[in-house]
Amino acid sequence: MEIIVAGANGGIGQAIVSELVNRGHKVHTVSRRQSIQPANGHHLTTDLSQKSAIDHLKHWVAEQDLKPEAVICCSGLLHNADKGPEKSLNQIDQEWLVKNIDLNVMPSIHLAQGLAKLVNRRHALRWISLSAMVGSISDNALGGWYSYRMSKAALNMFIKNLSIEWSRKSPETIVTAVHPGTTDTELSKPFQATIADGKLYTAELSADRICDICENLTTADNGRLLHWDHSVITF
Repeated sequence: MEIIVAGANGGIGQAIVSELVNRGHKVHTVSRRQSIQPANGHHLTTDLSQKSAIDHLKHWVAEQDLKPEAVICCSGLLHNADKGPEKSLNQIDQEWLVKNIDLNVMPSIHLAQGLAKLVNRRHALRWISLSAMVGSISDNALGGWYSYRMSKAALNMFIKNLSIEWSRKSPETIVTAVHPGTTDTELSKPFQATIADGKLYTAELSADRICDICENLTTADNGRLLHWDHSVITF
């Protein structure tokens, strides 16, 4: 397959690029910085959280004559040097909530807007946005992590909406969100001490699982939030 990996400079993104290349796929990459992973396709440097990325993507696709059969969006934020997940109501900060939306939701939206013209009855697309089980409203029994949970719930709703719209244009197109499990990357490092034995996965293992899902998606998966083992997580 010809595949676009966005957020290709992150821990999981780099591992997915390597795994896809090893499996013989042609891989194009998108990131805010030049991708350092070996790929056998083209690279676009753009910030997917910004609206300007839409036109960058459209121009890139046309200039390189790209015809991807799959897209994997790995962009996301859980913490930065100054802020992390909230534990209580009084810790919710508007600026931080907007930051979570900007980096957990907007990259998938802008990526889809930039690639939307590729989706038609003659060309189907497999789409995966990396999401999180904590974005499931029905699964939330612990509370906390307000901004992250809300942004991932918003991402899941975007995926559901997009799956409906694109399936009307292209019945074989499949749009999904995938929970990769807690992966040993910079995103999870501050929280790894509380993870149960055997529940922290290497980036290589998570990449292998995500690539398996990408290769084995069916139209029954359209609009769903999938666990790394391809089981369904309720919204």
